[in-house]
Amino acid sequence: VYWFTVEFGLCKEKDEVKAYGAGLLSAYGELLHAISDKPEHRPFEPASTAVQPYQDQEYQPIYYVAESFEDAKEKFRRWVSTMSRPFEVRFNPHTERVEVLDSVDKLETLVSQLNTEVLHLTNAIAKLKQPFC
Repeated sequence: VYWFTVEFGLCKEKDEVKAYGAGLLSAYGELLHAISDKPEHRPFEPASTAVQPYQDQEYQPIYYVAESFEDAKEKFRRWVSTMSRPFEVRFNPHTERVEVLDSVDKLETLVSQLNTEVLHLTNAIAKLKQPFC
């Protein structure tokens, strides 16, 4: 999926196919090829995109085109939710990193952090509700 999105991703914008993949944006020849009628353009579906062999020595014969970024994200989320895995992942907006939640200790630490955040928010709301003297 990475290859056909992050590197060679195409997406529609107002019915026009546009490039967003880094490999396309950094290679003018490949970009012209990608938006021409030479390669096959398939609708982005993560399950089929994930098993599609890719070419790393020549221009791609196939590109996957998302209807929109929102559509691609939703399809990706649905596809990932069907995967069986013994852990969860979480984006931490404070560190801007993805955290793997794969142990009880990590989950308990996260719950403690979230409880602290909720306490701070609750205190802030209570203070804002008090009349100023």
